[in-house]
Amino acid sequence: MNQFQAYFKLGIEHILDLNGFDHILFVIALCAIYLLRDWKKILILVTAFTIGHSITLALATLRIFSVDSNLIEFLIPVTIAVTAFFNILKPRPSSGSGIQANYAFALFFGLIHGLGFSNYLRSLLGRENSIWEPLLAFNLGLEAGQLIIVAIFIVISSIAIGIFGTNRKEWALVISSIVLGMSIMMILDAVY
Repeated sequence: MNQFQAYFKLGIEHILDLNGFDHILFVIALCAIYLLRDWKKILILVTAFTIGHSITLALATLRIFSVDSNLIEFLIPVTIAVTAFFNILKPRPSSGSGIQANYAFALFFGLIHGLGFSNYLRSLLGRENSIWEPLLAFNLGLEAGQLIIVAIFIVISSIAIGIFGTNRKEWALVISSIVLGMSIMMILDAVY
């Protein structure tokens, strides 16, 4: 396996790691109000998150920017809780083609999430001659991992809503409430 493949795989594993399920919860919260027909909006959301994640991951890895890891471990579940809470307030996506607030949230919250993995990635990249290719590969793997989560979630949503007749609004409210509850538990763990 070459260097690009190794870091691409690491990016996928970072997102799909069940021990660090915060990313999975965040991606689910981002997608909870969408259906398969909203795939363009979902793709923009996931990519906005990846861009934010990539920016702070690069800045932190290059030691240009640093934030206390305890603060980041607190802020990550806060971003999940805020996203889920906004879904509860508005369980349907905005219509129209303009820039939606949730795109800005995804980008901003991606900035916070990117700091969470930077110390580990910095230690790995410290052994490399150049960090740009591994950083690109990692972030592309991250995007691929998120799209895997989105695909699984959207299929489950489509089955629940389309086949079993679950009400779309109720589905979004239940999923968002579960994610909110789990993120509150993570916030309490980070505080105590």
